[in-house]
Amino acid sequence: MSSDPVLPPGEPVATSSTSETSEPFQTSAGQVLRPEVARTPKPSTLKKIFWGREGLRAGWSALIFIVIFAALLATPILIMLKFVHSAHRAQDMQVIPLKLGYLNEGLSVFAVLLATWIMAKIERRGRNYGYGGANKFRHFLRGLTSGLAMITVLVFILWKSGLLVIEGRLIFGGDVARYGGLWLGGFCLAGVFEESLMRGFLLYTLTRGFSTIYQRAFKTQHSAALGFWTAATILSIIFFLGHTSNPGESPVGLLGVFLAGMFFCYSIWRSGAIWWAIGMHAAWDWGQSFLFGVADSGLMAEHHLLATHPQGTALLSGGTTGPEGSILALAVLAVGTLLIRFTLPKGQYYEALPQANLPETHPVATTASVSA
Repeated sequence: MSSDPVLPPGEPVATSSTSETSEPFQTSAGQVLRPEVARTPKPSTLKKIFWGREGLRAGWSALIFIVIFAALLATPILIMLKFVHSAHRAQDMQVIPLKLGYLNEGLSVFAVLLATWIMAKIERRGRNYGYGGANKFRHFLRGLTSGLAMITVLVFILWKSGLLVIEGRLIFGGDVARYGGLWLGGFCLAGVFEESLMRGFLLYTLTRGFSTIYQRAFKTQHSAALGFWTAATILSIIFFLGHTSNPGESPVGLLGVFLAGMFFCYSIWRSGAIWWAIGMHAAWDWGQSFLFGVADSGLMAEHHLLATHPQGTALLSGGTTGPEGSILALAVLAVGTLLIRFTLPKGQYYEALPQANLPETHPVATTASVSA
């Protein structure tokens, strides 16, 4: 008899969620139905280049994000550079004007958050890129408190060791609250920008890409962790390179920048989000630049509270780099790592998909010959 598909009226199509051929069965009309697996069409080579089992491949996502971010930031940066060139001489730019700080960080935050939002619409996968999790504001406040405490401890050690001289106050009365609040807002913008750029969309996306590679290569349950720390190392190196052009930077200071990048990444892996890192980053920079009046990666902020200067060997005092250039700063980062480990609740940052989904199959019921 013919084996062409024939279904009697009212009979449902036999389906199965597996790729294995099921046993034949007989309908009430006496027909024997044998499910035969019909595989979905194989994706084209072009589609496989751009799309994987998690949607748009991580490498393409990262590249598109960078292009969008650069395009959004290009025109504002040109405007800002023109402003800087006309308003300030190059040798004066070691001191950051308050208005310029807001302009720079405000435009940067706009570009990085808009680029992230656009990528979320393109990917349409419901990812939070590290901005999710519960208790966002609480994590941010904890980060602020931790950052201020850590920079205070470092400056106190330098001061008591004779490596930092506090000369006196520069602003008084209402100016303390005024400029203190303004600089805090500016450094919050700086924290949002740097953490979003280095440890927001890019960290999540590279984690996704490397996790898939490790999962396929080694079939390990630790693929997510391996992918995260590979991405964290790459982005911390880029973070380090981005600070090499700062005036007054030192080898110890640059090492500290790399380790700080890994330190921030650890807080994200631990808590599952970037909020603690944003708060810590903002408070650390605010404490250096406004409160204690020391250099931050070789840069000073105008209208700061205290007048200070380093004293002694740069390896210990930090020299023109500021406290970040002191080898003692590395010890403070180590203590901060323990602070993260024992005070931040564990969150879920990224979970790799199960190993290698097989191509989807859809069994279709077909008639087979009826034995006499």
